[in-house]
Amino acid sequence: MLVSGGGTNLQALLDDPDIAPSIVVVLSDRPGVRALGRAADRGVESVVVEPSAFADREAYTVAVRDALLERGVDLAVNAGYMRVLTGTFADAFPGHWLNVHPALLPSFPGAHAVADALAWGAKMTGVTVHLVDEEVDHGPIVSQEAIEIRDDDDWDSLEARVHEVEHRLLPAAVRALMDGRLVVDGRKVTIREAT
Repeated sequence: MLVSGGGTNLQALLDDPDIAPSIVVVLSDRPGVRALGRAADRGVESVVVEPSAFADREAYTVAVRDALLERGVDLAVNAGYMRVLTGTFADAFPGHWLNVHPALLPSFPGAHAVADALAWGAKMTGVTVHLVDEEVDHGPIVSQEAIEIRDDDDWDSLEARVHEVEHRLLPAAVRALMDGRLVVDGRKVTIREAT
């Protein structure tokens, strides 16, 4: 699990009885974030790999990749991870790297999706879970759910509703990927029913 902040998406995964036993390590780009405390509370190893310790994004990506591979990780999940990794990471986890994004991609990509939707005056936003490729917020979409933007919404109220949806969609997508139920055909992803 890759994290950068409070770790509410991580908590949703830690609370899922099908996923929690498979969480090997929580890796953060920042020390002292709440997500690391959540990992510690569940006895999950945590690692901090700070970007400032590396010459460039590629060197940082290699360090993150190696930290996961050394621990036998075969499925990576961005659970509020705010760093862009290079294709080197995508190559290490082809079809096994998920991200949750607080908008209906391809609308509002990037780090400020909730604020961007509000500033744009959008009437709808949502949540997207997608497989990660070498481009930012670009990989094949696994699941999406729309969220109405109310006239009285501000960042806090909309973010709270976005989190509610993220905490449902991300665990469902992780379970499907763990179970081998994601079928990818180009950009189209189908989720087979659980048996």
